[in-house]
Amino acid sequence: MSKLADYDGPILEIDKLSISFFTRLREIPAVMDFSVRVQPGEAVGLVGESGCGKSTVALGVMQDLGKNGKIVGGTIKFKGRDLSEMSADELRDIRGNEIAMIYQEPMASLNPAMKIGKQLMEVPMIHEGIGEKEARDRALEVVTDVRLPDPERMLNSFPHQLSGGQQQRIVIAMALMSKPALLILDEPTTALDVTVEAAVVELVKDLGKKYGTSMLFISHNLGLVLETCDRLCVMYSGEAVERGSIEDVFDNMQHPYTQALFRSIPLPGADKNARPLVAIPGNFPLPHERPPGCNFGPRCDYFEEGRCDAQDIPMVNVKGFERHSTRCLKSEEIDWNAPITMGEQKEKAEVGKVVLKMDNLKKYYEVAANALFGGGDKKVVKANETLSFEARESETLAIVGESGCGKSTFAKVLMGLETATDGQILLDGNNIEQTPIQKRDTKTVADVQMVFQNPFDTLNPSMTVGRQIMRALEIFGVGESEADRRKRMLELLDLVKLPRAFADRMPRQLSGGQKQRVGIARAFAGGARIVVADEPVSALDVSVQAAVTDLLMEIQREEKTTLLFISHDLSIVRYLSDRVMVMYLGHVVEMGSTDQVFAPPYHPYTEALLSAVPIADTSVEKEHIVLEGDIPSAMNPPPGCPFQTRCRWKSEVPGGLCEQEVPPVRQLAEGHQVKCHLADDILARMTPVIKIAAE
Repeated sequence: MSKLADYDGPILEIDKLSISFFTRLREIPAVMDFSVRVQPGEAVGLVGESGCGKSTVALGVMQDLGKNGKIVGGTIKFKGRDLSEMSADELRDIRGNEIAMIYQEPMASLNPAMKIGKQLMEVPMIHEGIGEKEARDRALEVVTDVRLPDPERMLNSFPHQLSGGQQQRIVIAMALMSKPALLILDEPTTALDVTVEAAVVELVKDLGKKYGTSMLFISHNLGLVLETCDRLCVMYSGEAVERGSIEDVFDNMQHPYTQALFRSIPLPGADKNARPLVAIPGNFPLPHERPPGCNFGPRCDYFEEGRCDAQDIPMVNVKGFERHSTRCLKSEEIDWNAPITMGEQKEKAEVGKVVLKMDNLKKYYEVAANALFGGGDKKVVKANETLSFEARESETLAIVGESGCGKSTFAKVLMGLETATDGQILLDGNNIEQTPIQKRDTKTVADVQMVFQNPFDTLNPSMTVGRQIMRALEIFGVGESEADRRKRMLELLDLVKLPRAFADRMPRQLSGGQKQRVGIARAFAGGARIVVADEPVSALDVSVQAAVTDLLMEIQREEKTTLLFISHDLSIVRYLSDRVMVMYLGHVVEMGSTDQVFAPPYHPYTEALLSAVPIADTSVEKEHIVLEGDIPSAMNPPPGCPFQTRCRWKSEVPGGLCEQEVPPVRQLAEGHQVKCHLADDILARMTPVIKIAAE
């Protein structure tokens, strides 16, 4: 059970690794010719879209590929020893002891029927054979290290009694219990809110330094990798396409895919009208559909027929850079410093009359204090507290906030899936807040439509794409006959840029981005006036996000639709919204134009949100603000200001006012309001959170 002897070479050395999965029909290559090194104390990021093979690499390192997966070439060495040559007992000793892995979903790693303390103590007791008291002391130390409040209480809690952020910290603590040499993190923050994510990322960085742990950080988020890693490996369709230090890859990229990836994400300089994003054309190839030669060839701006598709392309070192390599035949011919060709400029949409008005909207739920048996006192959950705003024709209003802030509840009330407790919703001057969807007339239902977060759940798996759109047309009373509806359905496919042949396809034959386009076509089938887009791109890959975002913008320009864009991703919000509404625990804490909300003075919560957003740009400097604690429960909100338990400015307000009274709504400028007790002179002291170094 002892650790492998001290070793001064690379902790992890993967050389020309190939992994395949075997089905009854064929061999499916998941990873090909993949090499990477992780030095002691180094953090290496593995970046790529879903299906590129990054998690397969991690499972290969853990030697946990299941019965269908097999390493068919290359080696994985840990501290100089080939893992594939180790016995099952040796591997069991290494896993959890020397190599630990943190997964995306914390609850999948925790036993729901066992107290946290016992789960943590198991690790060193099994791997190192230490006694119970020593194991408990170590558990207490590690729980303190991961910055959880009241460590003793934490050890005596069950997993369900902790929030998502706390659960993920416990999983990190568990991984660090045996002080492993290598920590593999597979999208460890995807399921967390953005302010909690920032704190967890900060924690992982600090603990890596404290314990001298090497890290392999798997992510699709380039901004997170910039903040956590020293080196980076970009993957595409099973292969590493570029490898180098963070500075090399971010500032001197040498592969067309890396370049295309950066062009498709909204960085601070992007603008939906002046500098639109450039989506990567085409689709990600499935493993059995990979093209000959360069896998990225069919989607590449620099593709040369007869050369790029004539041979397998090796990784080569970039001239003048020792540890920077690329898988591109033309990397020395391409002018990487040529000005980026952004998408063509668009006319700014003219904002029209007010279409939707909310006036002091409230939505309360009554829940039993003892939910399991329905007994005890009733508690009131204030999901929405006095929401007021207007939305105009052709306008994009972003609604920003973390889980539990009430943004989805408000969407349900607007859609008629719930009715309001108090206040008004006016659609073209008509009250709709008390009319459930079953009682709304066809025109109202067609006027207010929704595009959901997960395109996989919104389509009927047993009905063709065309039939699903025609069914929506039928419900909305569009067209006199079946032929009319078919014609309109084909026009809608044109509108969302899908080939007309897709009308006869089943949802399973479509990619995530294509499914989301069908969802958008269905929402616009009845000529929607207002579309509620609930995180419409967060389930999609980075390169697809740009295409779907631009599609929504384009349709909005043509149809003059009002778009209510619900999101927690402030980068996308900054790019596409005209106005922004920030919510916290059911309250609107700030509202204004995009420029007003993204510049000081801020509400303290907006300031923290901006600081937490990972930005994939080395020229951007951010003020460092990490919020303490987690978001309080809506069942048990704090007294006074909803944000006072996490606010860093609270001490500036005299007399404990923040803890006693809900702040008033204050107008800072034309159309800019905040809900805050801070005095004007203190608000004026706030400095920009995000600065571009050249400024």
